[in-house]
Amino acid sequence: MVGAGISDGDLLVVDKSLTPAPGNIVIAVVDGDLTVRRLTEREGAVILQPENPAYKEMAFKDGEELQVWGVVAATIKRFV
Repeated sequence: MVGAGISDGDLLVVDKSLTPAPGNIVIAVVDGDLTVRRLTEREGAVILQPENPAYKEMAFKDGEELQVWGVVAATIKRFV
């Protein structure tokens, strides 16, 4: 998520009480694995958009399961 200012080693503050909305950075469960992506929508599909060109977006249509675990509310930068 380098494009969103989140670097390897940063700590994420996640709020599970927030309702995920397009534009939010979320922690999502995809095939049993956690991922951090920006939640967007396009042509009726929910998209998990990476902020790093090394990764591909993930699209979910009706009938496909996507579990959003929480919304990233803040990051804490680590310097050591």
